[in-house]
Parts: sequence; C-alpha cells; structure tokens
Amino acid sequence: MVDSTVDERYLDTQNGRRILRTRLLFTDGKGSFQETAWEKPEITANEIEVRSVMTGVCRSDIDMMNGLFGPLPINMHGHEGLGQVTAVGADVSDVNVGDYVATRGEPAYADYYNVRDKEFVVVPSAEPKYILEPVACGINVVTQNRTALFERDGGRLAIIGSGFLAQIAYQTLTIQGFDYEIDVIGNHNQSVWPNLKQELSGQYDVIIDLSSRTDYLDGSHIANNAVIIMATEKHIDQNIGPLLWKAVTISFPSPRTPNFYQAMLSARDWIQSGSLIVDNFWTQAYNRNTDWQNAFADGVNRPNGYSRGYIKWD
Repeated sequence: MVDSTVDERYLDTQNGRRILRTRLLFTDGKGSFQETAWEKPEITANEIEVRSVMTGVCRSDIDMMNGLFGPLPINMHGHEGLGQVTAVGADVSDVNVGDYVATRGEPAYADYYNVRDKEFVVVPSAEPKYILEPVACGINVVTQNRTALFERDGGRLAIIGSGFLAQIAYQTLTIQGFDYEIDVIGNHNQSVWPNLKQELSGQYDVIIDLSSRTDYLDGSHIANNAVIIMATEKHIDQNIGPLLWKAVTISFPSPRTPNFYQAMLSARDWIQSGSLIVDNFWTQAYNRNTDWQNAFADGVNRPNGYSRGYIKWD
C-alpha cells in the first residue's frame, strides 16, 4: 500500500530503485548539525516508509556532534523516531498506511525514511511518550540480562546514574518483580530519588552502570560472582584484574540484540497501561522548520527544567 501523494515524488531511479529527495539533519562531528538534501531509496518488500512526526534528541547525537565518537554514516543520523506510515512493503503485515509507529530505524532526522520489519512498533497516537526507542533501551538494560538478574535476586543492586535511563531501568525492575535492595548513585534529579546516594557503599551483587565512572572496577564494591551491566561507552585505562579473581560477568546491553523488538513492545504496552510512567521525561519540543537548531544547542547546555527534547514536524 502506498500513499499516492508521496509516490508521485519519486522522480528518479538509481540502481533499479526509485529515489525520493527529502531533507535530512546530519552532523560532521565539528560542533553542529546541518540540513542537507538526501536521496531516500524506495522501500523493499520487508520495509515500511515513515513520514517523521517526532524524533528525540539523544545524548549520543550530542556526543557525535561534538566529535566524541563517529560520526556515523549520514543515513544513520537520528534513531529515536515516531512517525506516520506512508507506504508498506509487500512482505510486511500488521501495519497500514496512516498508522503511527515508533521506530529504531534510521535516519529519523529525515522527513521520510525507511524502516525494516521488526524495527518498528505500531502505537496508538502521536504523543512524545510513544517515542519508544530510548525507553526500550532502559528496559533492555534489564531484560537482556534477565537470567543473570534472577540468579542474584534478593541481593544488593546499584544503579550508577540518576537520569532517564536509570528511571526506566528502576521501573522495569519493579514491573518484573525483582526484589533487590537497590541503591541509586548520582548527583541529579534528587526530587525523583528521595534516597539518592552520592557514592557506592559496601559490595553489590549487580551494578547497572549508566555513567562514565570506572573507579568501582578496582573490585572494592563488587561481590564475588557479581554482574556488571555496562550500558554506556567509556574508556577504561586501569587494571581490572580484580574482576577476574572475583569471577565477575560483564554484560553490554545494546539495541542491536534481536530481543530489542520485544523491549519496544513492552515499552508501548506498559506506557499504555500506565505501568511505566514517562510523561515527565519529554520536556521540550522544537519545530522542525523554525527551531531545530535549538534542539541541539539545548542538548548541550541543558537549561533549567530540561530532561529530554524532541524535534516535531508540522
């Protein structure tokens, strides 16, 4: 099924596939995002085409803009997508033109982009709470490691970090019925965490690390046979030999796991049922045509009251 008004915009053919010229925001890693024209290929049988409605500004986008990694290829810029389906490939089922979908496909900073089957979830409405990819990342921190967590359930668990992902991971642990003694370690969002701690205390059976810290890797706060869930990129330049002697398991949760689709489904269902609360996370919208530069500027400067921002198409 194809929206004919969109179909008429495919004017050129390249390598046997028609090309749609559309706009795209991208960064070269030199401190800013820019707008360019981008040639989007026609969908294949296992893809849908999406018209962007909202796209979250991820911290990784800000880091890429500032040259801390990458930059990724231009067709991978923007991954926290929410859009409306404009075309459906022949082999894709359970979605129709006009449906709203949350995506983990890229580039969600384009006006139109293609998404593969099982990399999108149909959502009930176009609201920022249904920008599911970052929520699913927090859920996946727990669910990718469910077996290891259940083996140590009832022990001590530390979440290093007190921001968005920490709140999602904490709620996921609660929804899934884990019974850990949980310490949250951080310096921000004290109103959210009434018992927020500044430092690790004692030894932990599980550490969920959402920070840039590496000091705890000396083993002093890690129990024997502990699990470290390392959910952020970092450079480690210290001796981690003590982890060997304590038989520590280190896990790296990632949206690239095959089970990430299930994390997106869980995010939608838990938000829709009210089990998972995300309404306070999205604090600022930026108009795609008039205000998009400020979305990235505020992502760097983080004004008072800012949690997460998103770009909104008219």
